[in-house]
This record gives sequence, structure tokens and C-alpha cells, in this order.
Amino acid sequence: MDQQRRRRRKRIKKCRLCEMKIEYVDYKDIRLLSDYLNEKGKIIPKRVTGNCAKHQRMIKVAIKRARHMALLPYIKM
Repeated sequence: MDQQRRRRRKRIKKCRLCEMKIEYVDYKDIRLLSDYLNEKGKIIPKRVTGNCAKHQRMIKVAIKRARHMALLPYIKM
């Protein structure tokens, strides 16, 4: 019963891109974009990364553009 009372508070995640004051996410910035891909090449969701909605949309579009230009893989085997 004591364990049920002592619940952990969720740590509020901050948007890393807002803290770095990034206005636009460029599709050529592969180092930044690869931080938002998991080991299989899928885009990590907003609830995991803690991004705001605006920056998560920018990351999504930039990753899709980079994949189309063959800078990032669609999947990693």
C-alpha cells in the first residue's frame, strides 16, 4: 500500500529545440535529425522526446525530405 501512495511525479520534458532557440530545422543537418530516429530508423514520437508540436512537425518534415534526398535511410536493418 505504501508503494501506491508514493507515486513518482513525471518529469516535465522541455523542448530541446526551443532551448537552443532554433527557428528552422534544416533537412541537411543530419547530426540533429539522427537524434530523433531510433535504431531502426523510425521517427521518435513527441511524447518520448519532449518536443513541442511546432518543432516536432519541423523535424518530421525535415526527416522525410532527408530520406527523399537519400541523406537518411528509410529503415535500418
